[in-house]
This record gives sequence, C-alpha cells and structure tokens, in this order.
Amino acid sequence: MSYKIELWHSFDPAIAGLDFEIWTWALRMQTNKVIEIDHLSYDYPDGTPALRDIHLEVYEHESIAILGPNGAGKSTLLYHLNGTLMGEGKVIILGIPVDKKNLKEIRRKVGLVFQSPEDQLFCPTVFDDVAFGPLNMGLDEKSVQHRVEKALEMMGLKGFEGRSAHHLSEGEKKKVALATVLSMDSEILALDEPTDNLDPSGNRMLIERIQSIPQTKVIVTHHLPVAIDLCERAVLLYGGRKIEDLPMRELLKDRALLERFGFDADYAQWMYERNVKFQSSSS
Repeated sequence: MSYKIELWHSFDPAIAGLDFEIWTWALRMQTNKVIEIDHLSYDYPDGTPALRDIHLEVYEHESIAILGPNGAGKSTLLYHLNGTLMGEGKVIILGIPVDKKNLKEIRRKVGLVFQSPEDQLFCPTVFDDVAFGPLNMGLDEKSVQHRVEKALEMMGLKGFEGRSAHHLSEGEKKKVALATVLSMDSEILALDEPTDNLDPSGNRMLIERIQSIPQTKVIVTHHLPVAIDLCERAVLLYGGRKIEDLPMRELLKDRALLERFGFDADYAQWMYERNVKFQSSSS
C-alpha cells in the first residue's frame, strides 16, 4: 500500500470537519474496485433463503467486517467470493466473473480461511500444508520454498516447518491456516470468524498478525471488538439481507443500530471516544 493510501485510510474526516461522502469518493478515486456483488441471492439446498438481493463493492486495501447474528448469511456471503458457493446474481473479483470456467483463477486471487482450521490443514507437516497451494500452481521448488518461508515468517511461525499442525494450539493452527493462503499471494483475503475459540492472548496475537497483512480483507465476525481492531468499514446482515453499510466509526456512534444487532453500545461509545482522542492527539 502506498504512503498516500495509508494516510487516507488512517485519517478520520469527521475530526477535520470533512463530509464523509466527499472523503470516500476521493479515496475510491485513488483505488481500484476489487469486489463487485450485484443482486446476489442464494437458497440452501432445502430451499431455505440464505441471501437476498445483496449489493456490495469493495475497494483495494479496504478491510471490511461482515457483521450480524447467527444465521444472517455472513459465511454464506463470504463463500461466494471464491466460488465455493454460487447463487443467482453477479459476483466479480478483480474484473473476473465468478463462474465455473474461472474458478481456478478466482481461487488464486481470493484466499479463503475457514472458521475451523482443521478444515484447511490435512498434510503431515506445517511446511506441506503451506506449500500445497503454490505446488498446485505449478511453481518450481525454489519459489515454493520462498513463499512458504515468507508466509510462515509473516505469521510468526518460523521454525514450525517440520511440526504437525494437528499437535499445535488452536491459535497456532489458525495462523498456519492463514499462512496457507498467504503463500498463494492472493490479492483478497476472506476470513471466516478468525478469532473464534481463542483465549485473550491468542486473540490479540492473531489480530496483530492480521493487521500486518496489506491485502484487501473481508472478515466475517460476530465479535465487535475484533471488527473494530481490524476493519474501517462495517456491513451488517440480517435475515440474508444487507441492512447497513457504513464506516466503523459511524456504527460505533449509532446506539439504536448497535442494540438492534445485540452489541454493547456503551463499549462501542467508549471505543469511539478513545479513537477520536487518539487521532486528535496524533494530528
């Protein structure tokens, strides 16, 4: 990410008295649309509606939280990004339609990390798990070695190459699962409940690792603190429909919306005031 884009993403226009719509338009003029979803609907095999008429645009280097209660359609939406699921409507990734003939290319561009790392780790060693994707891309041995080393270093797992993922802690397994998509050098990361089942220490360490990743990120979570730490934008789903799409700081100020979705409005208000004070003192 360029220094100019970093400044735009870390800047709060409200503090400077700027209109958010103007600021957003200016930001997006400097970045590229990487995800475009239009009129997306999906039914489960038994006919139960899962998603209804979803519209969503995501721009390069954005980090977006998909929030909502259980059964809202969060993971179902996420799985449409790499073609694991395909419903009615349009899903375009980096200008490429998500359809059967493009799945191989789409899955190179969108790295999907499942909620449970056991669904992603199946090789004898950590090295083999992280090397699996690059090998299937047809890369030579030297390139595979470099990608594995880089991905493990980003996740703080240097020295874990020969270990079995199944003997690691839950937090370590989640970092290995994330390394398996980082080694693919995907331009978009789709993370499904990345901090589930972690203790506070493991939660914090994983959040710090995810924060260090420069790629565009779409993160499904029902933990508001995780969304606040990782994302500048929130998309709220309920009953398979998109209810709101707004800056994270605007969500933190909207007590009625927070309470409607079962979030702690007092905690959100405290986080908003803390962030405003921090940005004011840094400016």
